[in-house]
Amino acid sequence: MKNIAAASRVKVSADGHGVVSHAGMGLLRELADRTGLSAQVTAALADTYRGPWVYAPGDVFADLAAAVADGADCIDGVGQLCGDREHAFGAKASTTTMWRLVDERIDAAHLPAVRAARAGARAAAWAAGAAPAPGDWLHIDIDATLVIDHSDNKGGATPTWKKSFGHHPLLAFLDRPEIAGGEALAGLLRTGNAGSNTASDHVIVLAQALAALPAAWRPDPRAGDHPDKPKVLVRCDTAGATHTFADACRAAGVGFSFGYPVDWRVQDAVDTLNLAEGWYPAIGTAGGLRDGAWIAEATTLVNLSSWPPGTRLILRKERPHPGAQLRFTDADGMRITAFITDTPPGVVSGQVAGLELRHRQHARVEDRIRELKATGLRNLPCHSFWANAAWLEIALTAADLVTWCRLIGFRTHPGLARTEIATFRYRVLHVAARITRSARQTCLRLDATWRWAAQIATAWQHIRTAFD
Repeated sequence: MKNIAAASRVKVSADGHGVVSHAGMGLLRELADRTGLSAQVTAALADTYRGPWVYAPGDVFADLAAAVADGADCIDGVGQLCGDREHAFGAKASTTTMWRLVDERIDAAHLPAVRAARAGARAAAWAAGAAPAPGDWLHIDIDATLVIDHSDNKGGATPTWKKSFGHHPLLAFLDRPEIAGGEALAGLLRTGNAGSNTASDHVIVLAQALAALPAAWRPDPRAGDHPDKPKVLVRCDTAGATHTFADACRAAGVGFSFGYPVDWRVQDAVDTLNLAEGWYPAIGTAGGLRDGAWIAEATTLVNLSSWPPGTRLILRKERPHPGAQLRFTDADGMRITAFITDTPPGVVSGQVAGLELRHRQHARVEDRIRELKATGLRNLPCHSFWANAAWLEIALTAADLVTWCRLIGFRTHPGLARTEIATFRYRVLHVAARITRSARQTCLRLDATWRWAAQIATAWQHIRTAFD
C-alpha cells in the first residue's frame, strides 16, 4: 500500500543573526576571570613578551582552558570554538597566538609560575564557596595513566609497560564526593617508560599537590597533633607503597593509605586470621554491611618495623565478582587485598571497617582520570615535551573550572552537579542563546525551551554573587 502521508518539512537557511551556540562556555570563561586566574597567568608570563601584547597571555590561557572543558582536544579546535563565539564574548587570539603560548611561552622555567597562578585561583574559588566543609579530611588520590601517541615524533613518547607507545603522566586529584569529579591538583608529564612505582615522582607530585591547596588548608608538620590543623590523607595503590614516599608523607605532615602487596607474609597472616576467626564484616558507602566482604587488622602478624611508626596493616577478603578469575594469592576462593595506613585507632568512624571503606574509595580516581581524558588529556597535540606539559596544565585547569562551576553555581542542583562531563557539556555548556542589546548593554538570552535554562541562569548569578 502506498503511503500518501506528507512528511512535514522545515525550511533551512543560513541567514540567522543574533544567536550563539555553546553559550555556556562563557560561564567557565567568566569564572576564570573572577577567580583571578587570567590576571595571575598574565603576570606569570609577562616577561616572555618583548613589548605590549594584543591579547593578554592570561586571557589566551583562559580561552584555551574553557574551550578544552567544552570538548576541544587540540589547539586548532580551540581556535574554532573561540572564534565562532567572538560576536558574543569578544575578540579572541588567533590560532597561531594560541600555539605560540603553549609551544614557546609556557616552558619549563614558567610552569611553576603557572601552577602558582592555578593555586591562587583555587584559593579564590574556595573563598567564594567551593571549599570543603571545615574540619573534614582532604583526600588526595595519586595515580598514573597512559596517554597513547600514534606517532614517534613527540618528545618523551616511548614504549610503555603495556606494550603501547606514548606518555605516562602521574596525576593527583582532591576527592570531592559531593559532586561528580574532583579537583585536579597536580600532574607530572613523564615519558612512556617511566616506572609506576617511582618514589621520586610521587614525592614531586605530592609537593605540587600540597602547594596547590590554599594556605589555610595545607598541613603543617610542626603543628603536631593540634586539633585545628588541616587533616590531609594521601591515597595510592601498591605503586605508591614505597618507604621513600611514606617517609615523605610523614615529613610533610600528611597521613597515608597505600595498597600493600599480598606476599607470603600476608598469606600467612590470612591463614592465622582464618584459624582464629578474626574477620569482621566490611561496610558499604551508605554505612550498611557489605555482603560477601570481611576485613581484619594484621598489624601484629606482619613485621612493619621498616615503615614509619604507627603504620597499620589492614586486610580484606571478599567473594570475587561473577566471572572474575582467582589469583594465586587468593585463599579459599576469596579475593585477598591489603593496604597500610598510619591513621591511629579512633580517628575514623567505623574503626577498621571505616579505614577499609576510606581506602576503597580511592578507586574513584579512575573516574577522575577518565573525565580528565575526556577533557583534553586523551591527546597531547604538540611535538615538544614541554609544550605537552603546558597542555597538561591547561587540561588540569579545564577540569578545575568545571569543578568550581559545579560547586559554586550548581550546588543546589545536584542533578547537574553530579553529571559526567559529557552530560554536563550537553546540558550546560552547549546551551544556545540569543544576543540582544538594550540600554547600551549586551544581553545573553538563553533558549527558554531548553530544559535546564533556568538552572543555568541561576548558576550564573550564583557565581557572580559569590565573587562580588
